[in-house]
Amino acid sequence: MRIKVIILEPKYQINLGHMARAAKNFGVRKLYFINPRAKLTGATARMFAKHAFDLLENAAVYKDLDSATKDCDLLVGTTAITKKAKANFRRIFFAEEAVEKLKRMKGGGTVGLVIGRDDIGMRSDELEKCDMLAYISTNPDYPVLNIAHALAIFLYLLKRAELKTYSDIGFGREDYEKQEMKTLLGLFGRLIDKKKMRNRKAVLEVFSRIVRNAQPSKQELHALITALK
Repeated sequence: MRIKVIILEPKYQINLGHMARAAKNFGVRKLYFINPRAKLTGATARMFAKHAFDLLENAAVYKDLDSATKDCDLLVGTTAITKKAKANFRRIFFAEEAVEKLKRMKGGGTVGLVIGRDDIGMRSDELEKCDMLAYISTNPDYPVLNIAHALAIFLYLLKRAELKTYSDIGFGREDYEKQEMKTLLGLFGRLIDKKKMRNRKAVLEVFSRIVRNAQPSKQELHALITALK
């Protein structure tokens, strides 16, 4: 499944920069804009895009939604104003539900993810062209997300299966099978051997489970060892 990020008429350079950065964080290699109202390569956009500025420099620009989505097999619109979407008798999915449906699609294809305008979002006629509408659950007192934040959340949900796991970056259980853990449990075992209790083994197992679930760093393990010594 190929994700094509399509952004409608962005108005502010700061959002351009943030969207480019979020896109690059999650492996998006190209952005597609429809009639941008802000200069894609402006100084503010560059400042906030940081090392993702190349996505703005090399972005594709279209005049309307139809021309931008000709190669899309399915179009997902994003909205925070559910009343506008419901007026068209369309079902709105929570973002997580929409992503799960996309992942179950057979045959791959290109999915267009349409991000609305900074100020008015997507128009009703644009929502009608979408095959699926997705909504990010937020505080009902202030439900409208900044478009850069919305893009980051959608991309995270779409890409998280490809992201590094805890074990990839050294936070796996194997880190706690080292000498530090053995030393700590040995010290704790000798400590409870001196106490009068019915089931020392159970106490040791509980202590071991608590420490492992806490996932302490090597420095924290050394601190515990020092305290028990």
